[in-house]
Amino acid sequence: MSGKAYLVGAGPGRADLITVRGLTVLRQADVVLYDRLIAAALLDEAPAHAERIFVGKRPGHHAFRQDGINETLVRLVREGLQVVRLKGGDPGVFAHVAEEAAALAAAGLPFEIVPGVSSALAVPLYAGIPLTWRGVATAFTVVSGHEATPHGCSGISWSLLAASPTVVVLMALGRLEQVCSALIAAGRNPDTPAALISRGATSQQATLRATLATLCDQQRLIQLPPPAVLVVGEVAALADRLAWYNPARSPGDAMLWEE
Repeated sequence: MSGKAYLVGAGPGRADLITVRGLTVLRQADVVLYDRLIAAALLDEAPAHAERIFVGKRPGHHAFRQDGINETLVRLVREGLQVVRLKGGDPGVFAHVAEEAAALAAAGLPFEIVPGVSSALAVPLYAGIPLTWRGVATAFTVVSGHEATPHGCSGISWSLLAASPTVVVLMALGRLEQVCSALIAAGRNPDTPAALISRGATSQQATLRATLATLCDQQRLIQLPPPAVLVVGEVAALADRLAWYNPARSPGDAMLWEE
């Protein structure tokens, strides 16, 4: 049997948010290369014989460099194996799927990209925040928190970001102050509703509601842990009345970020 790679989005948080297609290919894998932002229970869905290789990244420590992951994918597929590259959320959103697919394509090897439920969409919903709201927010923008640095902001237009009805910031926690300051400096009203959602769609989910101007001070007091998603816009206020998810009653899926 010829080898093939499957670049699979596991969805955010709880294990049952993976897609049917993602679960199908996972159950047929010979090897699983997995990240830390997935539910540990998903690894049990792979066959008993499947090799499980951790290739995740923690702050200040990478189990594999990205080029090492690319090389490993190519080597394993060339060996004739069915390889699942399991990523949190959706593989096409800040998850290096382009680099991995490009390496496989350059090697002339078959691959399939299996979309997943993105944390940019699902985590706000788990906090009662739809990203659009008829008559209030008809567009949204997703950006990485890494675009704001202690030395300023990257080349993206923060004025355009600030003008978006809803702004979703992934990987926001480490640079929360820079992100909020950049949006305010670019013209966003400091009183705009904001929500910081920590460990969304898990039994550890917690939401901090504030304004763009007060969020950082409140986070210093509360110290919500990563990973977290930031939502800025009028829709964030909906969390006050549409929050439906009770983390205490959710499946207690162990997450690999706890290890």
